[in-house]
Amino acid sequence: MDFEFLTKIKVFKGIDAEDLQKLFDWLGYDIRQYSKGDTILMAGDKVSSMGIVLAGSANIESNDVWGNKSIFDNVASGQVFAEVYACANDEELMVDVVANESCKIVFLKMSKLFDSEEYTAHYQDKFASNLLKIMSLKNLNLSRKIYHVSSKSIRGRIVSYLSYLSRKLESKIIEIPYNRQQLSDYLCVDRSALSNELSKMQKEGLIKYNKNKFEIISEYDFEI
Repeated sequence: MDFEFLTKIKVFKGIDAEDLQKLFDWLGYDIRQYSKGDTILMAGDKVSSMGIVLAGSANIESNDVWGNKSIFDNVASGQVFAEVYACANDEELMVDVVANESCKIVFLKMSKLFDSEEYTAHYQDKFASNLLKIMSLKNLNLSRKIYHVSSKSIRGRIVSYLSYLSRKLESKIIEIPYNRQQLSDYLCVDRSALSNELSKMQKEGLIKYNKNKFEIISEYDFEI
């Protein structure tokens, strides 16, 4: 386990490598490898461990009985998932977690985190505080996705998403974490319709794109 790497991610901010190893030993953990397309967690599962991506990435997905898919988020290296379910008692997952590429995951058990009598070191409190902040940010990300898909038009959804990333990165050049199918799933639109709209926007001189790299060329009429 590379504890030096883990000290650099948000959920363990302010905890040094030595204390982090103590935290992992106290809570208990398990490391697993997955190939692209593997289901890491499935809707309906009950989990007691939080997942942390050590390498690669995973998608948080929802699939209905007709085979329609919606992507809620992409979890990259250094990010966490299933933390809310791991902290809730006996709640079933509402989503799937699927490997977006070959990835390495560490599952950190969470049961002891809620036993105040077990708290004997500052790093335990620090981890709990960091985790609360992460959960708050996840709620904001979900609200942001709802905002992106609130527009009735495909162009509106594209513009909302690209505008957010442009502001976040402070750049007109954007690399998104999704391929075309995944982007259509994230924005809850048909893939062909999405491709057609992107092509129109490029012909109109609003954007340029190549695979998952986008550049905002003109802000003229670049509105929802």
